[in-house]
Amino acid sequence: MNSIIQFASRLIRGQTAETADVHKFHGGVHPEGHKQLSTTLPIAKLAIPQKLVLPLRQHVGYIPKIKVQVGDHVLKGQMLAEAEGNVSAAIHAPTSGTVSAISEAVIPHPSGLPDMCITLMPDGKDEWTTLQPTDWRNSDKKALVASLRSSGIVGLGGATFPTHIKVRADGKSQVHTLVINAAECEPYITCDDMLMRERAHEIIKGMEIVKYLLNAEKCIVGIEDNKPEAIVAMSEACKALPDTSVKVVPTLYPSGDGRRLIHLVSGIEIPHDKRSTDVGIQVFNVATVLAIYRYFTFGEPAIDRIVTITGSVNTPQNFEVLFGTPLQTLIDAAGGVQPDTSHFIMGGPMMGFDLPTIDVPITKAANCIIAATPDLFAPPPPAMPCIRCARCADACPVNLQPQELYWFSKSDNFEKARDYNLFDCIECGCCTYVCPSNIPLVQYYRYAKSEIISADKAKEAADLARERNEFRLARIEREKMERAQKHAERAASSKAENAKTETAKTEEVKAEVTGAAERPAASTSTDDAKKAAIAAAIERAKALKAAAAQPGDTQNRPELKAADTPKTIDKPAQTEDEQVRAEQAKKDKQALIAAAIERAKAQKLAAAQAGVTPKNVEDASPAVKAEISEIDAIREKAKQAVKTHDSDSEA
Repeated sequence: MNSIIQFASRLIRGQTAETADVHKFHGGVHPEGHKQLSTTLPIAKLAIPQKLVLPLRQHVGYIPKIKVQVGDHVLKGQMLAEAEGNVSAAIHAPTSGTVSAISEAVIPHPSGLPDMCITLMPDGKDEWTTLQPTDWRNSDKKALVASLRSSGIVGLGGATFPTHIKVRADGKSQVHTLVINAAECEPYITCDDMLMRERAHEIIKGMEIVKYLLNAEKCIVGIEDNKPEAIVAMSEACKALPDTSVKVVPTLYPSGDGRRLIHLVSGIEIPHDKRSTDVGIQVFNVATVLAIYRYFTFGEPAIDRIVTITGSVNTPQNFEVLFGTPLQTLIDAAGGVQPDTSHFIMGGPMMGFDLPTIDVPITKAANCIIAATPDLFAPPPPAMPCIRCARCADACPVNLQPQELYWFSKSDNFEKARDYNLFDCIECGCCTYVCPSNIPLVQYYRYAKSEIISADKAKEAADLARERNEFRLARIEREKMERAQKHAERAASSKAENAKTETAKTEEVKAEVTGAAERPAASTSTDDAKKAAIAAAIERAKALKAAAAQPGDTQNRPELKAADTPKTIDKPAQTEDEQVRAEQAKKDKQALIAAAIERAKAQKLAAAQAGVTPKNVEDASPAVKAEISEIDAIREKAKQAVKTHDSDSEA
């Protein structure tokens, strides 16, 4: 108590070393704190409820993948859903029991819509699963970060961003300073204050682990000056961690914002298009570093948190609450609500939201529950026209122009709102708090942001579809060109082959011509004999045709009669003997034809050897024989004339 009194006296005189180098930021408001309501009693541990409802959506990013089924018996700390993707967090069983349902249920969200939840019925044994503590001092940092991904720990200051991403050892950023956010600037919320009062040494051990993971050189704890007991406790505990200091910042909302706190304790302003890690600073909440300590030291995943319940309840207090605990159980532990309670607020009065119903569970984002009454939170009066007083601009901690953003948002001029850095707005509510016209400015900004994000997503989808269509058209054109090229190559190959064939034929013809020119004169007579034989064959064919046309002659020519007899169509069926006889006759006929062909060949060969033209006149008529004799006489005269001419030429 003496240390607290001494600190308060130094604070009044402005002589504290912690406040010597604190830098102020623009704007901010100073609403009534109401923190003393829930700080008179120590943190109490809430009993295990009869039912736990665990929403899968308790963090920023993708929902985890369910690993259990209805009817499964699980142990305390057992993983129920594992992280899906990089930006995600696991869900663990807060106690031992049986999974009774995996279905949609109402969750604490402004929309009031249901979402997928795992319902667990505790068995009362509170039996732990096998825990695996980690010797973090002698372990690889990447392995520690990978292990932290399955812990389910998220930012417990309200942002619920997965913690393993903030400590990943990928070498992309060089963090030299770790800032611990202990400002807790919103009214009514005291969970971090009581945590620092009672568990400061555990917080320091968690800071040591995070400092090791980030490879940070120093650590700064930022606490508002309305928490003297927490300042004293943390100052004493920080002595055990080298290069660690406590800086007391003025009580001014929103000093708990990460960028505002960095500016307060270091004087560094983070550019609007940069992250704090880009300048070598990382921010963690005190409850988050405590959860990290318990995970690595004892192997305990994220299954509970400290929750402030205050406002219109009979006994405002901070409780250690299991995730999934029904809100009604927490209200009963606080002595119930007063008769004039109208609704409940999750979070602080500045950035919190009204719960749609009392039948919702406590989640990782629930740092405070406020029982509201018309006296504490009067209904907002109707909005009046803007009088351009510029109070909102004076109160804006981000140095924006809220009145201009209001006009752009109201008129759906979203591109202009984007140009005026709408997305730099942290939605702290300072502008709404000071507006004399009671205009809900933050709601307009949220509307404009949602419309811009929706339009950007639609544009991104359209661009993706266009790129896919362009790629498809390019692929079709490429395939068309490839086919045309293949056809051209095939045509060129065929043309080349045809050219080769023509060349070969030309060479053969030339060779034949050359060979014919080089043959001896004796071959000339042979050619003449062949031509004469061909002419004689033609004449014989004509004679045979003329003879066949005479009916009387056919009677004496059995072979002509058989040849000229038309074939019978559709003959009646023959007996087996008749078929045998017909086959035998056919074979005999073929044998006669073959013998005749052989005789003709033999005659032709003998005539060729004798140098005379063969004469098939055995069966010819007298007229044909006479004509053949005349042709032979003419041919003989021609040969004599050729010999006489050759003799004259030689002479």
